[in-house]
Amino acid sequence: MKKLSEQEIESQLTKLSGWEYVDGAIETSFEFKDFKDTFSVMTRIAFECEAQSHHPDWSNVYNSLHIRLNTHDAEGITEKDFKLAQSIEEIIDSE
Repeated sequence: MKKLSEQEIESQLTKLSGWEYVDGAIETSFEFKDFKDTFSVMTRIAFECEAQSHHPDWSNVYNSLHIRLNTHDAEGITEKDFKLAQSIEEIIDSE
């Protein structure tokens, strides 16, 4: 899979709300009502990650979730990252 240029990354980021390009990855954070809601969303995201065979670097503390995406095999950002980011947005928006 082709690694995207910084210009291509910046262009793709305009289609996603709240995502930033930081240190070789695209990332965002979310806050939820409580741990149970956060974990529920993480579970839904995890199933989508498995379906796409693409897995985030993420962390969770109580009601917050931080997600970083990059394609390790390409050593950078690819379309695969933006596809998963869009799927994550759709999951969050459906809550």
